[in-house]
Amino acid sequence: MNKILIIEDDPAVSKGLEISLRKENYETLISSDGEKGFLTALKIKPELILLDIMLPGKNGFDICKDLRLSGHNFPIIMLSAKAEEADKVIGLELGADDYVTKPFSIRELVARIKAILRRRSFIKNDFDKFKFDDVTLDFAKMEAVKGDHKIEMSLKEYEIMKYFIGHEDNVVSRNDLLNEVWGYDNFPTTRTVDNYILMLRKKIETNPSRPKHIITYHSVGYKFVK
Repeated sequence: MNKILIIEDDPAVSKGLEISLRKENYETLISSDGEKGFLTALKIKPELILLDIMLPGKNGFDICKDLRLSGHNFPIIMLSAKAEEADKVIGLELGADDYVTKPFSIRELVARIKAILRRRSFIKNDFDKFKFDDVTLDFAKMEAVKGDHKIEMSLKEYEIMKYFIGHEDNVVSRNDLLNEVWGYDNFPTTRTVDNYILMLRKKIETNPSRPKHIITYHSVGYKFVK
């Protein structure tokens, strides 16, 4: 049974999520404090986290950042009353896999959870490793190494790389990535795709300002070259 950690200080929201997710046969744990929620995530290693941004003790942005820095790549969906695009971009750049604005549809949120867990399973079971230059991506273990250094990557970044590898030497458009990796088109936008590419280049390219693996084709999209 997939274990979902809900870090949310509004009891009405967390209880509603717990009831809905248990109906879908998910095991749920709830934390209303940011610091305690962070420690719980480290301890139980859930399959997915629903993470509010405004929390007592430790805010959601810091929790997401610190989880990624500590090497944990379980999916994170951020929940927030903030609808500004800047907040969404910050959350995604810190390693969140999705961002849902309150008030949200429980049915849509459950659909997103299922899609993320399905893609995570697909990544682990499709092919194990891929090497290029001094980078090794281990999709089974969800681990990445460049040279002698471990690279911290989110689930979404693994998904993007997997899609690129599957379309090696072909130009893929931003809309292709939105449709195939995110799977829906109401959010994010093509700007979000560009932000993810920027982050990936910083992690896998020797010189991110002059990339040789993820190449931009202006007004068209990107090409991955091994």
